[in-house]
Amino acid sequence: MADKSSLYGLIGRKLGHSWSREIHERLGSSPYELWELEPEEVASFICKGTWKGINVTIPYKKNAAELADEQSARVMQLGVANTLIRQSDGSIFAENTDVTGFGWMLEHFFKTRFDLSARDALDSKEVLVLGTGGAAQAVSCALSGVGARVYFISRHGEDTYATLLERHSHASLIVNTTPVGMYPNCPDSPLDATVLSEMNDLLGVLDVVYNPIRTGLILQAERLNIPAESGLCMLVAQAVHASELFQGRQLDESMIETIVHDLKTQTQNISLIGMPGSGKTTAGRRLARLLGRPFVDLDDACAVAAGMPVADYITAHGEQVFRKLETEILADYGKRSGLVIACGGGVVTQPHNYELLRQNSFVVMLDRPLEELSLQGRPVSQAKGIEQLAHERMDLYRSWSDTILTCTGSPDGDANALMTLISS
Repeated sequence: MADKSSLYGLIGRKLGHSWSREIHERLGSSPYELWELEPEEVASFICKGTWKGINVTIPYKKNAAELADEQSARVMQLGVANTLIRQSDGSIFAENTDVTGFGWMLEHFFKTRFDLSARDALDSKEVLVLGTGGAAQAVSCALSGVGARVYFISRHGEDTYATLLERHSHASLIVNTTPVGMYPNCPDSPLDATVLSEMNDLLGVLDVVYNPIRTGLILQAERLNIPAESGLCMLVAQAVHASELFQGRQLDESMIETIVHDLKTQTQNISLIGMPGSGKTTAGRRLARLLGRPFVDLDDACAVAAGMPVADYITAHGEQVFRKLETEILADYGKRSGLVIACGGGVVTQPHNYELLRQNSFVVMLDRPLEELSLQGRPVSQAKGIEQLAHERMDLYRSWSDTILTCTGSPDGDANALMTLISS
């Protein structure tokens, strides 16, 4: 366990997904540690620890509220706290900065996507909150504050996932507050893939989960062109307000967008797709070296798993058997953070790979002239021909990518061009 003498930190049961340390170091509330606690450890840690300020996440927000000596009005209303401050007399004060964090996210979403205030967008409108835990209570508080009519969707009761379409098909917003889809169980979604497609009045989808960047729910919305955003904005915004309480000073709210941008840049994978022979591996390896990131070539990873070169495996077992293996390898690496990934040319031929790739990646298509692509050592290219492969895949490459890079003619040139794209 981390050093319990640290001034600040986060308590929860599983914290492998957390980016709170990086955020609080930027805000000045450091040293900041992550403390994974079992339920029987929580009371002693909170009441007897030497910490100055702590954040609290799943599943201990109710414990935090109950163990505090003093509660804010918001905590008394909700019964859950995500921020504890040890006051000068040694007593513990409980606050819930999730409410202000989600409120900031909500306003930012409607301002940037619709040029509307949250109240103008949601006053008297139905909003569905998936889940009933501590995060759901904070989200509901913020939504009620802008006039929304909030309905909690859970596994039991009147409003369930099974009756969602029957009872609330005209809802204006969906907010996921459950941990479904959180790393490493991604890209899972709390909703069946068909639900969003039948909600014609839906303005947007929000998810308080922030790792991966695009949760399964966000990816479902993305495919339907429904505006959507995962919880990184909320995470940073609530951290800013918590840090103000920790440090006893006001912070500049403009830091929120800056930190969100920087975290995305630092943690998102950079995944390269494109035709076989377009230079994904050579450019990706050089890019990884420039960025100081680990490099993963999916074909090499598949070869290790198969125990033979990919070309030999395809020849021996057929392309479809290889595609299944490729998907398994992508499922592992696609959920990780901070990698440069070179994908095989056929990764886009399997629809499920879309979610696996895009959940935590900035995806770049490398576009090289067909006449420059080599067939050597590429059994699928040899069997079908470059022109046929291009006919089958080009539209998929374009629709799966965030941007397209026209190859420069050299791996170093492509890597430098990629650096420019990423930093812009």
